[in-house]
Amino acid sequence: MSEASLAEICVAACAEAWRGDGATLASPMGLIPSLGARLARLTFAPDLLLTDGEAYLVDEDGQVEGWLPYRQVFTMLAAGRRHVMMGAAQIDRYGNQNISVIGDWRRPKAQLLGVRGAPGNTVNHPVSYWIPRHSPRVFTPHVDMVCGVGYDRGAHELRLVVTNLAVLDFGTPERVMRLRSVHPGVEVADVLAATGFPLAVPDQVPATRTPTPAELALIRTRLDPGGARDRELA
Repeated sequence: MSEASLAEICVAACAEAWRGDGATLASPMGLIPSLGARLARLTFAPDLLLTDGEAYLVDEDGQVEGWLPYRQVFTMLAAGRRHVMMGAAQIDRYGNQNISVIGDWRRPKAQLLGVRGAPGNTVNHPVSYWIPRHSPRVFTPHVDMVCGVGYDRGAHELRLVVTNLAVLDFGTPERVMRLRSVHPGVEVADVLAATGFPLAVPDQVPATRTPTPAELALIRTRLDPGGARDRELA
């Protein structure tokens, strides 16, 4: 089997976000997070619950397993039995996330998704982030509008931030963003240069783990045989 691509490394890194969650509703947003959640369920997180985003629980192949009306998602949300992986147009060192506007909200330069469910997600249950293009425009000192709240505003648990360069977390006493690992071929200096605020950097920064041969086989032959994962990083 050939070496893992960057997209496949990111799929495995996203899967790690759900390690140890048990019977929790996984709500991944984006193709690579979705592949990660399905990979986690097929390997080390067999009790993970997957949904079609509308009314059904599904297995890792998309086959219906049960009924989950949308109203019940809010019950699981309030009970903390959900773990969502969202995107971010902007994110700061405390994990405050913006998916609503760029610029002054009274006269923005760009209108994005809107606040959506980000506030309720971040104060009720674990949240991770997937950011396919790590840059200072995204990793910014201050977000233009707070949608998902960070640790300085009462976040419940911000687990991981996975990007095309690295994996980050908030495992510091101050709950500020920390460099957890760099993807193979990426230097710590590359991540620092692509981040618009100071990162906490441990003395030793390991490389992000690569998928096992069994995981690669699942990704390539069962979860995404068409290779759509690579286009998310193009």
